[in-house]
Amino acid sequence: MNSKKIATSKRRPSISIKKFITAALFAAITLLAALATYMWASRRTPRTRMPNASNVERVPSAPFFLPARRELPLSPVHEADVEKMEAVSTAFLQSWNAYRRHGWGFDEYHPLSKVGSNLLGSSDSPLGFTIVDALDMLILQGLQREYEEARDWIRDVLHWDLDGRLNVFETTIRVMGGLLSASALMRNPPPDSLPASLEDAQMFQDKAEQLAWRLLPAFETPTGIPKREINLATGESFYDKDNFNSSSLAEATTIQLEFKYLAHLTKNQRYWYMAENPMFFVREATRPPRQGLLPIFLDPQSGAPLLGEVRLGSRGDSYYEYLVKQYLQTNYTETVYHDMYEHAFDGIKSTLLGEFTGIDPPLLYTMELFPRRVQQQIAWARRTKQDHLVCFLGGAMMLGASVHADGTLHPPFNDSLATAAMQEDWRVGHELVRSCVNTYTESATGLGAEIVFFQPPNEMKPGTRPWMVKRVNRTRDPSMAPPIDSRNILRPETVESLYIAFQLTGDPLYREWGWSIFQAFQRWCQVDKGYGGYAGIDDVDSLDHQLIDRMETFWLSETLKYLYLLFAPRNKISLRHWVFNTEAHPLPVFAPIFPTDIN
Repeated sequence: MNSKKIATSKRRPSISIKKFITAALFAAITLLAALATYMWASRRTPRTRMPNASNVERVPSAPFFLPARRELPLSPVHEADVEKMEAVSTAFLQSWNAYRRHGWGFDEYHPLSKVGSNLLGSSDSPLGFTIVDALDMLILQGLQREYEEARDWIRDVLHWDLDGRLNVFETTIRVMGGLLSASALMRNPPPDSLPASLEDAQMFQDKAEQLAWRLLPAFETPTGIPKREINLATGESFYDKDNFNSSSLAEATTIQLEFKYLAHLTKNQRYWYMAENPMFFVREATRPPRQGLLPIFLDPQSGAPLLGEVRLGSRGDSYYEYLVKQYLQTNYTETVYHDMYEHAFDGIKSTLLGEFTGIDPPLLYTMELFPRRVQQQIAWARRTKQDHLVCFLGGAMMLGASVHADGTLHPPFNDSLATAAMQEDWRVGHELVRSCVNTYTESATGLGAEIVFFQPPNEMKPGTRPWMVKRVNRTRDPSMAPPIDSRNILRPETVESLYIAFQLTGDPLYREWGWSIFQAFQRWCQVDKGYGGYAGIDDVDSLDHQLIDRMETFWLSETLKYLYLLFAPRNKISLRHWVFNTEAHPLPVFAPIFPTDIN
């Protein structure tokens, strides 16, 4: 099939002059926004070099000296920390059983009110968010009874005739990704997991493909960049009207691992090119000598990025995560994604890194760019805002720095194939992990906030910490929580990076940091001593905080999984043979049968 073929629209009757003028104005505004973004993306940054595909050696690009490199352990840890691993397993079982008692079959669980709810509202329209999201954790822990109950519900109850609007990205990464991961694990289970079952594996695969088929209409745009929402029952798909009918960068470029693995299983190239189409337009927008960074919205009609914020948090984050992971998933064959990763991460280092020098050693952090108009021209300003979501970045940089051309995966030191830029990636990655851990250890509760703002050293008062949070205003309606606040909602990104770092090094420091975080969850987030599940808190900087009546599904599927694997034997899941999707569902590495047409 021609993956770049542009669909033609049907000829329509003539329209009024007023509608014509409105349409022309909208087109002009869109064109100007795309042009301004192109001019921004095309500017050269002195520290950014073109990727290796251009035969130019990649060089270090961080704009300051980094703290001294942490030495790798002479005797890496390989064995499990059984006591801590079992403590995490207990927390998982308490959470699972609370959901099972009070919310079974519903998409989400509310631990304070002890009820379940569905994304579509109706009690008979579950999407399987919690059950499917937690399925691979049941397999990895060898929980036979719990697994069989979840499997039977998926086989006998779960269906896709769901009449309502569902987010395409969330449905793909959580439900389709969870089913595909369970299918892969039941074909080839890791050590100390449930025994293989080819029958179950095929059932999960079939369910995933049926869901994928229902998602197809969302990808029927001129570029193949998907719309935001889909009605699985009717096939109607919907643009994001709140954001000028655009598609977010992260959502359009974080369905690739799932659809590519499904294409590999089914030998259906349609799924493959559904994943490749959005990447084609992103590649064009970032092709050297343009910048490797992109604003957070794409135009699904033209494929062009729209003028707007550039950030590594919400709506941008997993685009950068999936660049190196696509290269790993396809067994180091799709080199274009490794080139794109290097190009983008050079841009991150040279453009979006900040350094807090008010303490020793300094802390690295990330910033955001936002456009503003200055004398009829677009200028770019920085702000020192860092989402908790950005804490995936440290682990992603360490993972990318460990990818070697000879097909091995190990830290880039004492290796003739490792470049200075790879070593810098590793060091920046470690320092970003350390900064994210700092946002936990230096809060009143030991838990990290949703969003922090790093402070300029010259504005700090003596004895204060490098970052601040905006506190929750409890006089407001609790359902109207501010988007910038001091909540912790059980997010996984920091422990995700700790798991990756430990897997690559065996350094016990990462386990120490992870255990400290787990203990804070235990102290502040348990409901009824854990038997009622776990809940987020509304203010990490107050010991007088309040619990939030929601146990996010990623608590089961991501946060506890990464903590469990952090203390499990290092050979439990090999990062050379498995790739975790952005919802922490492991998918196997494979040799692709469909060639990429992106270069």
